[in-house]
Amino acid sequence: MNNTTDHYSEQTDFLKKHPEIDLIELLIADGNGILRGKRITRDKLASVYKDGILLPGSIFCLDTSGANVEGAGLVWANGDADRVCHIVPGTLKPVPWHRKGLAQVLLTMHEEDGAPFFADPRHVLKGIIDRFTQMGLKPVTAVELEFYLMDKDRTMAGYPQPPVSPISGLRHAQPAVYGIDELYDFDDFLDEVAATAKAQGIPADTMVAEYAPGQYEVNLHHVDDPLLACDQAVLLKRLIKHVAQRHGMEATFMAKPYTQESGNGTHIHVSLLDENKKNIFQGKGTEGEKRLSDEIKWAMGGLCDSMSESMALLAPNANSYRRFQLGSYAPHTPCWGINNRTVALRIPAGPPAATRIEHRLAGADASPHLVMSAVLSGMLHGLENKIDPGPRVTGNAYEEKEATLPNIWPDAIDAFEKAEILPKHMGKEFCNVFTICRKTERERFNSHISPVEFDWYLRSV
Repeated sequence: MNNTTDHYSEQTDFLKKHPEIDLIELLIADGNGILRGKRITRDKLASVYKDGILLPGSIFCLDTSGANVEGAGLVWANGDADRVCHIVPGTLKPVPWHRKGLAQVLLTMHEEDGAPFFADPRHVLKGIIDRFTQMGLKPVTAVELEFYLMDKDRTMAGYPQPPVSPISGLRHAQPAVYGIDELYDFDDFLDEVAATAKAQGIPADTMVAEYAPGQYEVNLHHVDDPLLACDQAVLLKRLIKHVAQRHGMEATFMAKPYTQESGNGTHIHVSLLDENKKNIFQGKGTEGEKRLSDEIKWAMGGLCDSMSESMALLAPNANSYRRFQLGSYAPHTPCWGINNRTVALRIPAGPPAATRIEHRLAGADASPHLVMSAVLSGMLHGLENKIDPGPRVTGNAYEEKEATLPNIWPDAIDAFEKAEILPKHMGKEFCNVFTICRKTERERFNSHISPVEFDWYLRSV
C-alpha cells in the first residue's frame, strides 16, 4: 500500500475521534478463514500505515488447529521467512464488545518488492475479480451465514446443546423456522450484534431463526466489491462469536455441530453488471427461463463443471461432509433451478432486474474468500467457454438427481488436487499449498482416536 495522504489521514482522524482507543488488533485471514495477527499500541499505528508490519508467510500454511504444515514449503524450506503486511484501507474500526479501548484493522500480505503474496486468499480473489474487470464486468455479491448459539455448558455426555433463553428460562428443543418468538428470546444478543455491526460498517441487514433449535441466519447486504463482501463476512463471524461470549453463550459456524439437526451453510448471491450497470443475467422475459439471459446459463454451466473440484474449498474439513445428507438442504449434485431450495444453484424469486445466482453448497466453516474465489472461477470458466448447464430441476433434486459430488473428505481433496479449471484462475502455487494443507490436516485428524471408537470397540471386540 502506498503511503498516501488519504491513508495517513484515515488513522489520524480515527485516533482523534477515539481517544479511548489504546490498542489495535492487526488481523489477517489465513487459508482456513481464521483471523490471525498481532496487537499494537496506538502510537505504533502510524508506522504500520506507512511501512506495514512483518508476519511470517507460514500463516498461510496452517491447518484449522493452527499447527504448521511443514510440507507446504512456507515454513523451514525458506527459514520461516517474514513478509510485509499492509493495512486494507477502510477497515480500521472500533471493537465495541471489548472491555478495553480496542480497535481492529485488516491486513493483506505482500512480498518485499510489493508484489501480492500468492498464498494470501485475498490476493487469489483479487486476481479473479481483475479478470472480470478486463471483461468489462463487475460482480455484485452478498453472503449469507448460518450459525448456532450454544450453551457454554455441555450435556452430561460432553456434547453441545442449545442455550437457555434469558427471557423464558427454557432451552429451545424444536425447530422454529422464521420464528419471531425465538428472536425475542435472545433480543439482547441480537440487538448488540446489530449495533456492533453498524459501528463496524458491516451491513448485516437481516437475521432469522433457522431450521434447528438455536440456529440463525444472518444476511449481509449486497455490494459491488466481492473482496469487501468477504472481508465483511470474516469480521461478522468474529463479531458474532465475541458478542455471544458477552451474553454468556457460544456461537459456532461449525458445519455440523448436531448429528440430528441441520448444518450451517454459507450461501453466495452473485449477479454481474456491465459497464452501463446493467445486470447481464437478466433475460428478455419476465417469467420462468425467459427471465434468464444466455450469460447466466453459461455462468451456471461453468459452476456445475467446476463444482466437484471445488468441494475441498467449499467443505474444507472432516466435519464439513456431515452436512451432505439427502433432504438436508445441502446440495449433493451439480444442478440448478428457479425458486427451488433443493438445487445447488438457485435462481431466487424476485423482480427480473434482481436476477442472480444463489450458490448453496459451501459450509459456514469455509473461508469466505476461497468460497467466493471458487464461485467466481466457475462463472468465468462458464462465460469464457459458453457452457450449457443442462435442463433445470423443477421438482425435488434429491429424488430426481443422483448424488455425484464428492461426499467424503479424501475424495474432495483428490478432486481438488487433480483440478483442471481452478488452477487457471486461482494459481497453481496456491492450489498446491492448499492441497498439502488439507492432506496434512486429514492425516492429523485420522491419527486421533474418537470417543465413539472407545464406546463401540473397547469392550466389544
